[in-house]
Amino acid sequence: MGESVQTLSYGSWPSPVDAALAAAHDGRPDDVGLVGDEVWWTAPRPTEGGRRTLVRRYPDGTEEPVLPAPWNVRSRVLEYGGRPWAAHMTGAGPLVVFVNFADQRLYSYRPGGGEPRPLTPVSPVGGSLRWAEPEPRPERGEVWCVLEEFTGDGPSDVRRVPVAVPLDGSAADDRAAVRELTGERHRFVTGPRLSPDGRRAAWLAWDHPRMPWDGTELLVAEVGPDGTFLDARSVAGGPEESIAQVDWAPDGALLYASDRTGWWNLYRDGRALCAREEEFGGPLWKLGQRWFAPLDSGLIAVVHGRGATALGILDPETGEVVDAVGPWTEFAATLAVHGERVVAVGASPRSAFEVVELDTRTGRARVIGATHEDAVDPAYYPEPRSRTFTGPDGREIHAHIHPPHNPGCRAPEGELPPYVVWAHGGPTSRSPLVLDLEIAYFTSRGIGVAEVNYGGSTGFGREYRDRLREQWGVVDVEDCAAVALALAEEGAADRKRLAVRGGSAGGWTAAASLATTDVYACGTVIYPVLDLTGWATGGTHDFESQYLESLIGPHAEVPDRYPERSPVTHADRVTAPFLLLQGLDDVICPPVQCERFLARMAGRGVPHAYLAFEGEGHGFRRAATMVRALEAELSLYSQVFGLNVPNVPALELTR
Repeated sequence: MGESVQTLSYGSWPSPVDAALAAAHDGRPDDVGLVGDEVWWTAPRPTEGGRRTLVRRYPDGTEEPVLPAPWNVRSRVLEYGGRPWAAHMTGAGPLVVFVNFADQRLYSYRPGGGEPRPLTPVSPVGGSLRWAEPEPRPERGEVWCVLEEFTGDGPSDVRRVPVAVPLDGSAADDRAAVRELTGERHRFVTGPRLSPDGRRAAWLAWDHPRMPWDGTELLVAEVGPDGTFLDARSVAGGPEESIAQVDWAPDGALLYASDRTGWWNLYRDGRALCAREEEFGGPLWKLGQRWFAPLDSGLIAVVHGRGATALGILDPETGEVVDAVGPWTEFAATLAVHGERVVAVGASPRSAFEVVELDTRTGRARVIGATHEDAVDPAYYPEPRSRTFTGPDGREIHAHIHPPHNPGCRAPEGELPPYVVWAHGGPTSRSPLVLDLEIAYFTSRGIGVAEVNYGGSTGFGREYRDRLREQWGVVDVEDCAAVALALAEEGAADRKRLAVRGGSAGGWTAAASLATTDVYACGTVIYPVLDLTGWATGGTHDFESQYLESLIGPHAEVPDRYPERSPVTHADRVTAPFLLLQGLDDVICPPVQCERFLARMAGRGVPHAYLAFEGEGHGFRRAATMVRALEAELSLYSQVFGLNVPNVPALELTR
């Protein structure tokens, strides 16, 4: 090697990981499927206006996009979306059905056969007709899916129902040609799964005020001669039992993931297949997520684990799971199977998410698509470790610690590094331990990152998840602070140079942390919840409109708790500098949340900046936005922590 190592203060280390590089690698492949012998998936294109394209991999290994720009394969059902495409092979090649983001219409498309053809009409009212989880039924000349239909202009003027859309295009201008499959009425439904003999359908449903991880019902109905669902009945689940996914075994048995024991485990016709204190399911943020997929052989492909997730094959006869061998330490909730092939999406601390195929005959797993390629020398990647900290009342707190790391630099003797605590969104979610160039952007410059899977996070059982019930803004704040202070106390971080950052629910935790603790010298608050009362009274979308009933408490019973917990109420307590980032098209955490908070901060003399982005919603997708946001965040830390950061535009802080 022979290269000299420079001694430079933390935060001033030169790094090849710039904001443009981090932005270009944001997002991951998702929604995998097998179409004949081909593997398809959706893929992000941050530099193409943030669209998602559909990628097709031929048996010889070549890949190509199925749809050119500006087609954007993405559903807005529940705002977070759902599986937006499906395809089947015909004599003339594949026929794909997909949702286009711009108009939310369902289209059919035969690659090489002209422009996509609309199957559904434009909505006459509200937020449009939206579709998710398309499942072609060519034998019936239909595609089955979930319809989300707005009946008025309010965010909760909406209904959802399983429907059949004609494949011949006869519903393109006629809503009446869309056939509703059931008279059952629930606020939320997933796409129906048809039994192998075609005689029964199964789907999940739930109602306000529950979220799907609180309690769902598994419904089964007979499929009548005309294709409608008859005599629907609930066979599992309930107000306190979450069914995360349902499917059918090849022999017609009903398979589902339930957390009735406190962990999402797999069941076959009500019998536990592999009773373990780990998760074989997860939070249903998007319709069509898959943690298991039955194989023709009777075996079941599973994404499972405690905290981290592995890809495995479960033998329902013995209850044994054999995991795929490979470098991946995390698998996403997307699976596809055909014959003895299993396709999944996996990542590790050294590789971003990529498409992985497992051959169940040989047990061999290999990367077949969206292959991770090192954009910089991997010596600049973080070297993280997962740790468990002790919080208030002795409770366990799970976190991933990414110390500063740069092969060409070290800090002066005795200097302690600044650290940023990352609070994930959700809050019913978690941070996976995978390569993230946004984290590398900071660690390679000498700024540590601590991702905290605070109480309420998924992956650690229902009891851990339920810690946040009526405690949002308390337990999450306490757990993040406990990790930050523990790092300082053990000499791994500089107590005076701690920051907190988060987006969405993590933005709430970051803002609440600035308002209620003195732990942090500054914070970055990204498309946050800041005003609970506004959010709970028509100020967000329908899916999460009653989420606070469990996170904070019933609004009718504890109305005072809502303003008492809200950062907007306690803006006068915020004394640390902060950066606020917001998408102007965000309907989940609308800009008015930030505007109210800033109005309360006006004239208080606290240095801050507000960057609002046209054309961005909840979660930034455009490369230019992500570059601006990352550089602004680094500039904030530079100014507050006294860092010498070269080549980063200065963020102008106002008082």
